[in-house]
Amino acid sequence: MNVVEIKVTSEQGSERIDKIISAYEPEWSRSQVQQWIKEGNVQVNGKQVKPNYKCQEEDHIYVEIPEPEILDLLPEELDLDIYYEDQDVLVVNKPRGMVVHPAPGHLSGTLVNGLMAHCKDLSGINGVLRPGIVHRIDKDTSGLLMVAKNDLAHESLVNQLVEKTVTRRYKAIVHGVIAHDQGTIDAPIGRDKQDRQSMTVTDENSKPAVTHFQVLERFTNYSFIECRLETGRTHQIRVHMKYIGFPLAGDPKYGPKKTISMDGQALHAAVLGFEHPRTGKYMEFEAQMPKELQKLLEQLRKNR
Repeated sequence: MNVVEIKVTSEQGSERIDKIISAYEPEWSRSQVQQWIKEGNVQVNGKQVKPNYKCQEEDHIYVEIPEPEILDLLPEELDLDIYYEDQDVLVVNKPRGMVVHPAPGHLSGTLVNGLMAHCKDLSGINGVLRPGIVHRIDKDTSGLLMVAKNDLAHESLVNQLVEKTVTRRYKAIVHGVIAHDQGTIDAPIGRDKQDRQSMTVTDENSKPAVTHFQVLERFTNYSFIECRLETGRTHQIRVHMKYIGFPLAGDPKYGPKKTISMDGQALHAAVLGFEHPRTGKYMEFEAQMPKELQKLLEQLRKNR
C-alpha cells in the first residue's frame, strides 16, 4: 500500500482535511477522499480524524492509498471518427467533451469504452483502465490520437514519443495579438504548489517542456496560431501560452475570467504523424477543426 505525506502550509491552515487531500492529486475526488478517511486510511500527526477536521499549519497528513480495485470496463457502441486502422495501429479523431480513458467514478462514455466495442485487440501495456492508449489529450480538446492494438506497436509508438519523432501540431485561438510571427517557449512545467489540480511553469519538481508556435491569423484582441509540441507535458500548450501572456480562449482553468463563452479551451490536435511500428513508413494525418471552432474563427474574421 502506497503512503503519501502532505505537510499543511500556512495558506491551507483552517481548511478541511478532505479539501486539502483532494487538491493534492487531481484524480482524487473529494468523495473518494472522504471514504478513505472513514475507513481509517488517513492520519494527522499519527491520529485518525473525521472528514470535517480543520487542519492547522505544520500538520502532517499521512494518506494510505488502497490498492486499486479491478474495474469491469464495458464496451460501448460509440460513434468514433476513425481516420486509419490496420492490425497494429488506429488513429481516431476525438470530439470535444469526450474523456480519453476511464477513472474511478467515470467508467462510461470514454474513448476507451468506444475502442473496446470497436476492436477486440488493444495493447495491455498501460493496464486495464487504458488499453491501447499511448498518449492523451484533455477532455475539452478535440483532435487526433494514435492507439496501439498490440504491445509491439505500443512500445514502438512510446519510443517515438520519447525520441521526439512524432509530429503533433495543434490549432488554437488565444487572447491577445501576438506581434511576432513565430517563437519557441522553452520553460519547464510542474504541478502548481498553490493549486495541485493545475500545472505551471516552475523550476521545482518540473520536467522540460518545449512548444513551438506560429501565428496563422491576427484579429482584434485575438490570434489564431499553430503549436508544435516537442514534449508532451500535461496541459503544456495551455500553460505555455498563459506563461507568455496569450492564454487560450475559452480556457476555464488557465484563461482569464472574461473570455469567449464555449465548452472548454479553443484547442484542436490537428496533425499527427509517426512511423508505422511494423513497416517503418512515415504516416501523417490531418483533421479539420470542429464546427464550433470554425464558427468562432468566422466570427472573429467578421469583427476584424
